[in-house]
Amino acid sequence: MSVDLALLGRREIETSDAMEQLGFRIGERLEAGDLLILTGPLGAGKTTFTRGLAEGLGVRGPVQSPTFVIARTHPSLVGRAPLVHVDAYRLGSGAELDDLDLDLARSVVVIEWGRGMAEELAETWWDIELERPVGGDGDLDPSELDADAPRHVTITRGGRSAITG
Repeated sequence: MSVDLALLGRREIETSDAMEQLGFRIGERLEAGDLLILTGPLGAGKTTFTRGLAEGLGVRGPVQSPTFVIARTHPSLVGRAPLVHVDAYRLGSGAELDDLDLDLARSVVVIEWGRGMAEELAETWWDIELERPVGGDGDLDPSELDADAPRHVTITRGGRSAITG
């Protein structure tokens, strides 16, 4: 796994530009075989993070949410691994995710909404949880989903066997 261990933990990200920059820093270090599972509600910044990651990885864009196509492959422009960007929101199980026949060994794979489904795809992965602010009533007005407000990002390593850093 190739992400800088100094990035592990929880941090506040102030703006969408800062979210893209975090993705960029991580994308610069990713290698074929890396799996990232992104979790967070609508408007938390999953696709914004992935857009920065794609730039750091050096793949062809534009990067947009693959909600309706489920998975989109972005080939490398610089001789590195391609990015496979998956949105598992409409999938019902890990078996449906497995049916996509993702090229995990030769790609960097980012799976939005993948927690609880994607963990069986690899021995180890990066778990990235994004949280957005909510109003006093615990909800966010849909018009504020893209607002440039602080988000919290927690990055941890996941794995089916003991992981040492």
